Amino acid sequence: MTKQQANWSPYDNNGGTCVAVAGADYCVIAADTRMSTGYSILTRDYSKIFKLADKCLMASSGFQADVRALQKVLAARHVTYQHRHNKQMSCPAMAQLLSNTLYYKRFFPYYAFNVLGGLDNEGKGCVFTYDAVGSYERIGYSSQGSGATLMTPFLDNQLKSPSPLLLPAKDAVTPLSEPEAIDLVKTCFASATERDIYTGDKMEIVVLNANGIRREYIELRKD
Repeated sequence: MTKQQANWSPYDNNGGTCVAVAGADYCVIAADTRMSTGYSILTRDYSKIFKLADKCLMASSGFQADVRALQKVLAARHVTYQHRHNKQMSCPAMAQLLSNTLYYKRFFPYYAFNVLGGLDNEGKGCVFTYDAVGSYERIGYSSQGSGATLMTPFLDNQLKSPSPLLLPAKDAVTPLSEPEAIDLVKTCFASATERDIYTGDKMEIVVLNANGIRREYIELRKD
């Protein structure tokens, strides 16, 4: 008689894709709204973009229960920071906090793959990309999630920024104007939705600039 073994995992991958692009004075963050498990769609209207501060947003894919737990921890720590310093965290400070929070849980990680986007202290767009245990880098654009392998080569082709190892150091921001960046992100999702079954339904675009935050929704494939 063959011995049967039940495999159980504390994690699940709920799919979805996130993209962020930083410009000279703006940041565009986008994600689809599909949440699925295996071949089942759990909901077609789930926002993966979370506002951490007035000038800082986080988009996350992976295991959405862990993502929600991570969002709650960051929100609580931001409230503590505001009480102590009487101001909101800057986007680079929030990026470091997120890295510390993920690294603290490195032996039982949050199964969350994050892109942080916003404006820095000089008003320039900034994007930070992460792995599950807190390694991060400031770059001009990033993609995370199930469609990232499809989107990243396209973004590299259109926006490839100079290596951070080159001296003198160059800005990581992309040369596109805000409308051009929005159109590029729309093209990314239109393409990825054709090939990735975990990306689809609707696309949420959040544009952050000196005037504040603006949201747009675009319909994607629903099959």
